[in-house]
Amino acid sequence: MSQRIVLLGATGTIGQATAAALAARGHAVTAIVRPGSTLRAWPAGVQARAVDLADAQALARDGLGAGPCDTVVSCLASRTGAPREAWAVDHDATLAAVRAAQAAGARDVVLLSALCVQKPRLAFQQAKRACEQALAASGLAWTVVRPTAFFKSLSGQVARVQRGRPFLVLGDGTLTACKPVSDRDLAAFIADCVEDRARRGRVLPVGGPGPALTPLDQARLLADLLGRPVPVRRVPLALLRGIAGGLGALARVVPLPSLQARAEFARIGLYYASESMLVWDAQAGRYDAEATPETGQDTLRAHYAALLAGQAQAGLGAHAVFERRG
Repeated sequence: MSQRIVLLGATGTIGQATAAALAARGHAVTAIVRPGSTLRAWPAGVQARAVDLADAQALARDGLGAGPCDTVVSCLASRTGAPREAWAVDHDATLAAVRAAQAAGARDVVLLSALCVQKPRLAFQQAKRACEQALAASGLAWTVVRPTAFFKSLSGQVARVQRGRPFLVLGDGTLTACKPVSDRDLAAFIADCVEDRARRGRVLPVGGPGPALTPLDQARLLADLLGRPVPVRRVPLALLRGIAGGLGALARVVPLPSLQARAEFARIGLYYASESMLVWDAQAGRYDAEATPETGQDTLRAHYAALLAGQAQAGLGAHAVFERRG
């Protein structure tokens, strides 16, 4: 049956894809966007409202309180992962919206989290994990979706490799692996969660169609698509550890928000350089590709081919770190 859905984080790439997927299934979607956001042409069935999620009164009056609501879908995520922003967005704003939706009659929540909260060492992971726990205790029917890596997070080096630059890997290029998922496939999975009540009360890890890929596998994909060898430059993991450790120590001595954000960004880079985005088997003490569920049909190879042909854009945002070095 058609539902009245409030969608948070609608201007991000995952949020936009989710709005389209929900509207295509006949749901009435209210997309909550930040004031000042560049409003795009939304699909039929999607109505956008600009609301400051940090303003509880505006949220209740202009966002969730402006009409009845059945389900809240949150794709909210901090843009940088800096500690202050992470707790303000990934935790505080998300839960404020959930409470306002609950007051407006919502009974169901689907939360887009992240697979990396299995081992929460970073501020944004801790904020997301705390939000999951608060949601589970809210009395609402809930579903938590924990996706693996997105295509855009693995696209930062495509342009530089196309220009003949080397593909950068940390260590030997096989330290980590993931099953990347496209925006479209993840959005379809989220829409399934809205409609399938059997998924309520569950934390659902999910990846793309597989197989699990290492950074070295990504370099090989690009070489195959380009029809030429792609040089690989190996960066010692110890170098990144040293940078992260040095910035962290400096931020403790000089507690400036800008420096703390830089230190956290270095820790984020180190985390993704050393931890796989697959289901963690705590008993075995390892990541398990076979235990990581798959969804959809879009492959990273096809995405890379579209980027190389100029038929798609990477939408890198904060994921452009390697491209900036190119």
